[in-house]
Amino acid sequence: MTLENKLGIRNSAELAQTEEKISKEKALELFESGMLDAFPVGTFRGLAQIHAFLFSEIYDFAGKLRSVNLTKGGFRFAPVLYLESALEQIDKMPQSTFDQIIEKYVEMNVAHPFREGNGRSGRIWLDAILKKELQLVVDWSRVDKEDYLLAMERSPIKDIEIKALLKTALTDKIDDREVFMKGLDASYQYEGYSIYKTEELSKKHR
Repeated sequence: MTLENKLGIRNSAELAQTEEKISKEKALELFESGMLDAFPVGTFRGLAQIHAFLFSEIYDFAGKLRSVNLTKGGFRFAPVLYLESALEQIDKMPQSTFDQIIEKYVEMNVAHPFREGNGRSGRIWLDAILKKELQLVVDWSRVDKEDYLLAMERSPIKDIEIKALLKTALTDKIDDREVFMKGLDASYQYEGYSIYKTEELSKKHR
């Protein structure tokens, strides 16, 4: 089933391709403009602003709380009924150490507040917290897709794997455009979006 979208696309493969292109361009704009640094860091409001910026040209629900229950591979994300209270609790979680930040990220992933695009916007949100609090970001191009997906799947029960995996990929190149672009491509690949390279899209816009 193809998600309802503003572009009137009825073919799911075409929608995925268009979504990848537009949202990657928007992500790069977010990074280059410095706008990302102005968003509230480590809160749902900040995440919603990231999500809205990436996906508002494509979906009406961009930046808005989902109204449907979601499951993935047998895992149930936070029920709609408890979503708002879960997000309030996540906002209050501390974020001054690496462990605290990853714990917060894991909880936000369990909340999965949006209908679509949670992973991609969530990883940008995570990097914004790491950048503000620790002057570090994850170089996602150094994080293997299968390792990441398995670690995230297990993270609600045991977060030691995802902490170890992301810790080895930390970099202090927090404003490096190339690190961001390669990381964005890796982040999208985790979700199966790998047609466009951010570097090529950026050249077309210059």
